[in-house]
Amino acid sequence: MFEKLRISLIFINLVLFKSLSLNHRMHNLYTKFVRILEICKQFSHNLVNAQGNIVRRGPVPRFSDLEVVALSLAAESESIDSENWLFEYKLQEYKEKIPNLISRRQFNDRRKKTAGLCETIRKRIALKIDGGEDFFVVDSKPIEVCRPARGKRCKMGRSGDFSKAPDFGYCASQNTYYFGYKLHAVCGLSGVIHSYDLSKASVHDLNYMKDVKLEYHDCSIYGDKGYVGADVQLDLFETAHIRLECPYRLNQKDWKPTFIPFAKARKRIETIFSQLSGQFLVIRNYAKITNGLFARIIGKISALTVLQYVNYINNKPIGRIKYALN
Repeated sequence: MFEKLRISLIFINLVLFKSLSLNHRMHNLYTKFVRILEICKQFSHNLVNAQGNIVRRGPVPRFSDLEVVALSLAAESESIDSENWLFEYKLQEYKEKIPNLISRRQFNDRRKKTAGLCETIRKRIALKIDGGEDFFVVDSKPIEVCRPARGKRCKMGRSGDFSKAPDFGYCASQNTYYFGYKLHAVCGLSGVIHSYDLSKASVHDLNYMKDVKLEYHDCSIYGDKGYVGADVQLDLFETAHIRLECPYRLNQKDWKPTFIPFAKARKRIETIFSQLSGQFLVIRNYAKITNGLFARIIGKISALTVLQYVNYINNKPIGRIKYALN
């Protein structure tokens, strides 16, 4: 009896030790940072110099611009959206492995300056995954800055360009009013975001199609009922040969039922928005200024694209990004 008890205790200890080692491997921020940095170097040709920095005047930083981008994407992939938690707790374990690590304030400033570099790398990765798409899906998502009751007191965007200031808007799918911005995105059937933009919450979804016709041509785009507009559909087709497909409203003339394959295709972008809200916490905002919020949105969408690329090169479904780097 005692022999069986001793064997069972040994087995329990082995199982516990194995699970702890797996958790340590899954949540190693430094390993993910190194992996993402390799991907950034792969797609940053003609963008940075040999040291990984954008060519500019002044002293050469020891912690390169590519490392700033990679650290931002690694933190977003780990659902770390608080810079205080990242530098005061998480990065303390890797001080020896990252000797040239900058301070939290420097990281905050340089992440805004390298947002353009991060976006260019993201676009190159998206084209690598699916560059031959001719069918896209468009949708929008509310990005709340603060609660509506505090909207009139919010100082974001009030001191500079008022065109970038947040505004009050209404989300029909959630039947709620909010204060902030609206994220517009266009993705392919594979689930990769090709282009996106932020607008005031009060701007109608159809206004984003004016920018879409400048980037796309000879393709089909499917949207929800918020993109219904005969004039806009005709203008897109005449100027860029874009066929905008939308489901009919119930009170429309010549009503037709929704084409089932189109409805299934639109679930791609809804899944992406769910991943941005769940793993990348896009609905939670810590930014104090508009440029900071824009840099965070760029980092979150870029991290999503990088994880999709990791699954793509490993011949896995690109939508399963939860454990792509494990």
